[in-house]
Amino acid sequence: MPSSNGAAGAITVDGRLDEPSWAAATQIDSFSFPWWTEGERERTEARMLWDDEALYVSFRAFDSHVSAVHKNRDDPVSRDDCVEVFIAPDTADVSIYFNFEFNALSTILDRSPHENRRSNWNADSLRVAIDIHGTLNQQDDIDSLWTTEIAIPFDTFTGFAPRLPPSDGDIWRLNLYRTGGAINLQYATWSDTKKPKPQFHAPPRFGVVHFSGKQVGAED
Repeated sequence: MPSSNGAAGAITVDGRLDEPSWAAATQIDSFSFPWWTEGERERTEARMLWDDEALYVSFRAFDSHVSAVHKNRDDPVSRDDCVEVFIAPDTADVSIYFNFEFNALSTILDRSPHENRRSNWNADSLRVAIDIHGTLNQQDDIDSLWTTEIAIPFDTFTGFAPRLPPSDGDIWRLNLYRTGGAINLQYATWSDTKKPKPQFHAPPRFGVVHFSGKQVGAED
């Protein structure tokens, strides 16, 4: 059960993950491949931070062939190289959850309990930035990785979370995923959904995350 530690200083959402807080945050790299059949299981690393304003999530997706073509809000970005954050902020009812999906072009798909999960709802203050170490959609060379830096404002969850912003010791349920790619399709999950076929909408299988009031890098 990982913790989301408090950020020590402001986070600039630019995709570069160069703030000291990211380096000190706990790395989540235990992604599983429950539907793997062939190809390389590419490494994914994630981290989480928070402050009074937002939950921050970062991904480093090692990827030999970075690809993405969908450019419009709420396009089916999971068909591209994509990372995803699913969040149930109230542990009393994990069936009420939000999902945020981001392709390697920084295109967003978001759904929530608002508007019965229809696409006409958007988390307007959501921020994301991508940094690609390689050449997007050029499949005759070898890329390195792409990073995603995300800020999800806590006011996105107004009416659906017991307390906003969270406090030290609060618990939310969430899952982290990676999917897509024109070459070497990935289906990686942090908490295994235990589904026979690829399926990320499995809130009972979301992992458990503790909010820690201790700033990253702080001594005990």
